[in-house]
Amino acid sequence: MRKLIAIAFSCLLLNSMAYADSSCQAQAAEKKLSGSAKNSFVKKCQKDAAAAAKAACEAQAGEKKLAGAAKNSFLKKCEKDAAGGT
Repeated sequence: MRKLIAIAFSCLLLNSMAYADSSCQAQAAEKKLSGSAKNSFVKKCQKDAAAAAKAACEAQAGEKKLAGAAKNSFLKKCEKDAAGGT
């Protein structure tokens, strides 16, 4: 059960990462930020979203008991998918 919850949480984080840019822009607009304050906020928001996605990918790799090259390959693909395939 705990594994299922971890996987669901990871999926939510990965989905949120795919929309991080638009979400960060929306949050900045909601806070009525502009100029360098907006740029700084969006940059930090995207960095935090990337860190969350990386943590989710690390957790998935741990659940799958991956190590070495297989883990590195999985993490690279997982993080790329989380970023929207860019």
